[in-house]
Amino acid sequence: MCGIAGLMTTNGSPPPAGILERMGAAIAHRGPDGSGTYQRDDVGMIQVRLAIIDLATGDQPLYEPRGAALVANGEIYNYVELMDWMGAKNFATKSDCETPLHLYRRFGLDFVTWLRGMYAIALHDPDERQLILARDPFGIKPLYYVEALSGLAFASEPRALLAAGLTRGEVVPGVRDELLELQFTTGRDTIRAGIKRVLPGETLVVSKGRIVERRRIEALPSGAPEEVDDEQIIQDLDATLAGSVLVHQRSDVPYGMFLSGGIDSATVLALMARLNERPVKAFTIGFSSNDVTDERPIAAAIARSLGAEHVELGFNEADFWNTLPAAAAALDDPVADYAVGPTYRLGQAAREAGIKVVLSGEGGDELFAGYGRYRSVTRPWWAGGKSMRAKGTFDGLGVLRKEPANWRDGIVAAEERAAANGHSKLQAAQATDCADWLPNDLLNKLDRCLMAHGVEGRTPLLDREVAKLAFRLPDRLKIQDGKGKFLLRRWLQAQVPDADAMAPKQGFTVPVAEWIGKRAKRLAPLVARQECIQELCVPDSVEALFAKCPEQRAGFAAWTLLFYALWYRANVLGYRPETDVFSTLSARS
Repeated sequence: MCGIAGLMTTNGSPPPAGILERMGAAIAHRGPDGSGTYQRDDVGMIQVRLAIIDLATGDQPLYEPRGAALVANGEIYNYVELMDWMGAKNFATKSDCETPLHLYRRFGLDFVTWLRGMYAIALHDPDERQLILARDPFGIKPLYYVEALSGLAFASEPRALLAAGLTRGEVVPGVRDELLELQFTTGRDTIRAGIKRVLPGETLVVSKGRIVERRRIEALPSGAPEEVDDEQIIQDLDATLAGSVLVHQRSDVPYGMFLSGGIDSATVLALMARLNERPVKAFTIGFSSNDVTDERPIAAAIARSLGAEHVELGFNEADFWNTLPAAAAALDDPVADYAVGPTYRLGQAAREAGIKVVLSGEGGDELFAGYGRYRSVTRPWWAGGKSMRAKGTFDGLGVLRKEPANWRDGIVAAEERAAANGHSKLQAAQATDCADWLPNDLLNKLDRCLMAHGVEGRTPLLDREVAKLAFRLPDRLKIQDGKGKFLLRRWLQAQVPDADAMAPKQGFTVPVAEWIGKRAKRLAPLVARQECIQELCVPDSVEALFAKCPEQRAGFAAWTLLFYALWYRANVLGYRPETDVFSTLSARS
């Protein structure tokens, strides 16, 4: 795990060393254990390293005999299929098989089809005079780029591209509106002008500082659901999940996991407990509030039944005010998800405990159909069916100066793409979430909040073998008796009875509306006077909105404005966060 950045010039000159140094410094938090640089012809690359595997010999860049060089962020787990198909005799050692450089030499641009894991890769082939950028199909690891007059720059985080000085990165109004209404942004364009995402599963070929070819591989299999034998599929599920957790545990440093008390993280812990001789360190965070469920008791019961070393963390109102400025600053590609504070705190706690790697249950809801919105979208309208995300956060509240007109365009594009792939209505809803919500909200949040503390997050449910099994399950094994993730629940109920796997889904909810409501009189004027909020909102509407907290809809809209104000102050205006929300918003430039 690490951070990468680099530049290919348009005029063939070597990239200025100063630019690479600034880019590397901007993402140094991603790689506190070392760095490496590469420069040849018109390409320069830098990598900052978080040492997890091959501690003594895993420095980058990596090279192969014909001169190609690679820097990468992520973990690529195994090539058993490749070795079986080609025969191990084709490689001098197993490690030779496990480098993408060797796969590139054998398969050219198709090398990414052989990769299993999470990755963002930059590969320079001086013979072909091309730079290749590739991102894993689920978008677990981030990768961004800028095309400027002087060349194309890439980096693990937008802040490095801004440090390169190739774009000013003004806030794009349309993308900002999408963030406010959805809590995340979609597609290739980010909220900063000129900064774009390499899409999940995309490979870009760059020549003379310009993109000359794009390719893409899908995370999800095509086609409609397939019928299966119910007993055999349980056995297949067990073997597939165990294989994924096994490879995702590969590490030469201590690792643990995040346990929410829900189905997905309990599944991961059950398999880790089976596969490890020592107790697994499991971190749970919870809230003392009358408005939300505290997951610590059920998580503790699961941890006890599996012999895990359980670490319980509380996240109270004071933690919310004190953590949020730093968390908003870390999310340079913004996500107005109220779980950013707890996730940031979990990353901090893991690092304080000496843990560099954590496994989590992200992806289970998307692959096994856990969200209530999936049940809604499959019903006819007269039975309560409705489209996903049909209504935005600020719809009808009278808060914004101008109601956004096109904020659903990205979601509509994802819906159309999903529906055209031979999928059922349920599959199309899942695929829509996998296109943007998953990489641009959940995985983006996990990456930034953990990497701010030098911790690697791994998601064993987001694995190509798991996706092959889960996504084409018949609908009845995804949703049954009003419950999502039905097959996964059946498996977990047999493995861990204390998990109460057939209980209704609780969800991970942070009582932000309650906490904001308690401080609304003090907080609302501070938020309202921020320049980015004044640009957006009708005068006096902000204080009126905050006064309605803790009503849930007003509370979430107020939270969104609070997050955006903190994000803008740190990432656009460049002010360092103060000790808490109130000090941060009160500080003068």
